[in-house]
Amino acid sequence: MTYDLYIGDRMYSSWSLRGWLMLEKFGLPYRTHMIGLYSGTMAEDLAHLAPARLVPSLRTPEGIVVGESLAMAETLAERHPEAGLWPSDPGLRATARWLCVEMACGFAGLRGECAMQLSHIWQRFDASDAVKSDLARIETLWAHARALSGSPDGWLFGAYSLADVFYTPVAARIIGYDLPVSAASRAYCAALLSDPAVLRWQELAQQVSYDPEPYALDLPRQPWRLPG
Repeated sequence: MTYDLYIGDRMYSSWSLRGWLMLEKFGLPYRTHMIGLYSGTMAEDLAHLAPARLVPSLRTPEGIVVGESLAMAETLAERHPEAGLWPSDPGLRATARWLCVEMACGFAGLRGECAMQLSHIWQRFDASDAVKSDLARIETLWAHARALSGSPDGWLFGAYSLADVFYTPVAARIIGYDLPVSAASRAYCAALLSDPAVLRWQELAQQVSYDPEPYALDLPRQPWRLPG
């Protein structure tokens, strides 16, 4: 009973990271297929999964194609209730879904101006008002989750859940652009990015390089490191 997961470049594809963590972190069997996100072959590589057209995409063991990360998340949670993808408490589960939906639909400033990358930390990045507004909203949501769950640090809802999956690339943006957030939020980002699965993904990401470099900025950079 093995899933087929279709992902793009590991260094830059934030949604691919989310799709992979859904399977990897909850022990679900899968095969990974790489899609040419930057090589110009993406449409061709995904043609057999039509009408899915983006990464990540999932094919179930029965051959059903599921596009879009939220649909994948709900499908896997429904098929594997024992895996604990969502919090077990109904109130926390509803809140975790809320946080994931807001991530999927919002934060256009952060996502548009701070492309995920896992190779270095940009120095002197000047966060716009839109980015700062998104960061304030993210910190509000994280604080709300912790107030409800009683989890003062570590994962948002006590046990690792899809909420942590969905905010891992947000953490990569915060660290990768040295964005202004509270010490508590930086500690949560460090916890997400120091997870062994994420470190494995980052190690694999380093094996591919591009010329020219996607999303390059005319800013100094320093080696990737986590706070603490």
